[in-house]
Amino acid sequence: MQETTFTELRKHAKDYFDAVEGGDTVRVFRNGKPIAEIVPVRSALPSWKRQATPLTVKGLSLSRELLGDRDDSA
Repeated sequence: MQETTFTELRKHAKDYFDAVEGGDTVRVFRNGKPIAEIVPVRSALPSWKRQATPLTVKGLSLSRELLGDRDDSA
């Protein structure tokens, strides 16, 4: 994380925004107190469209159990 004053941010805005674009966070201080953090924007894909790890559950196969129950009841 980079830290800078508001005045330095104004003077070197391009450098700080280039750093943010590269994935860094910039904390801005005014009068010695933090007033803002400039953070990279998250990916544009909504969470439901992102690649997910397939869910695996150990145990019996539900479809096999249902088919087995159908065969037993006939």
